[in-house]
Amino acid sequence: MDIISTFNVQELASAFIVLFAVIDIIGSIPIILDLKQKGRKVNAIKATLISFALLIGFFYAGDMVLKLFQVDIASFAVAGSIVLFLLALEMILDVEIFKNQGPIKEATLVPLVFPLLAGAGSFTTLLSLRAEYAPFNIVIALILNMIWVYVVLKLTGKVEHILGKGGIYLIRKFFGIILLAIAARLFTANITQLLNQFS
Repeated sequence: MDIISTFNVQELASAFIVLFAVIDIIGSIPIILDLKQKGRKVNAIKATLISFALLIGFFYAGDMVLKLFQVDIASFAVAGSIVLFLLALEMILDVEIFKNQGPIKEATLVPLVFPLLAGAGSFTTLLSLRAEYAPFNIVIALILNMIWVYVVLKLTGKVEHILGKGGIYLIRKFFGIILLAIAARLFTANITQLLNQFS
């Protein structure tokens, strides 16, 4: 009952929007279509479940990893806000800051699950959100996002047809600005907390 009592619609909505902007499945539609055109199959249910498992695992185990390195949530949130800021710049300015230059070229898990769905930005965001919101609300927001991811992956062609390239472009820009504002709020809230520790 204690966990359910932490349920907050505003926190849930805020966490959902942040994760929606970071995961950016709508913005990934052109990449997914390109993979399909190259004959690389995209398994919607497999990609969704693996992404969720990675994200939920990091959400709960990431805290222990931080403690191992003696890093507190507020410090991680500040670092996370900088990553979100750079992700937002990518979305708004159409620049590539995070380059996928890893050795793995296979497309079923890479690049769809990692880094598109469960990448550094998503991992960082989940732990950054823990500095402000109740875990229950974040997990529900993540589940709702994963349902949305599955629907989009299953209906990629139809979604692109409905929104059009212009619609996808505008949505990406809009959520880029939202993400930029969230990054600024995360930074100011947690940098204040850190500075208070030293005062």
